[in-house]
Amino acid sequence: MFWNILLQNTSHNKIIRCTWAGTDPLYCHYHDHEWGVPVHDDQRFFEFILLEGAQAGLSWITVLRKREAYRKAFAEFDSAKVAKFDQAKLAELMENKEIIRNRKKLESAISNARAFLRIQEKFGSFDAYIWRFVDGKPLKNRWKTAVDMPANTPLSDRLSKDLKQHGFSFVGSTICYSFMQATGMVNDHTTDCFRWQQLDSPD
Repeated sequence: MFWNILLQNTSHNKIIRCTWAGTDPLYCHYHDHEWGVPVHDDQRFFEFILLEGAQAGLSWITVLRKREAYRKAFAEFDSAKVAKFDQAKLAELMENKEIIRNRKKLESAISNARAFLRIQEKFGSFDAYIWRFVDGKPLKNRWKTAVDMPANTPLSDRLSKDLKQHGFSFVGSTICYSFMQATGMVNDHTTDCFRWQQLDSPD
């Protein structure tokens, strides 16, 4: 995704947000409280892997609006439970009108849960595995405009390749970069956005 800066007026002050947040309350809340905040919880990591895969080819707001339906359909994003989903469960998911009924994406969510468990077994946790890619510390970029911001980077290329080697699918470089942004491995709020500086000293 590409972002600009949008000046939004409120009744009390002026808040500069990344453009993609727009004025939708759901998007604004996600932007203000989640996007770019460092994640260290494996269940949250699995949630974002699943949702980012579902988002491929679609807008993120589409997925956010279906997030709670996904939470219910995928056992509160419990990777151990999702890994046990069988063909009967897949058929049930394909009938669920509240989620994105793309068979390849749904199959990927289940196989990715199994790959997720293998990484946990190998590294102790997914958190320990994933943060190695940024040496345990969020990367802070200094993008001023949308045209400066990449859709992927050599680092997301490397992460994508490594995840695929571990058996993941729907983890192309662009999806991986979005995942890194969402989970706070990268702070990609543009420099005028109020969250860019705020994330250096989280609440």
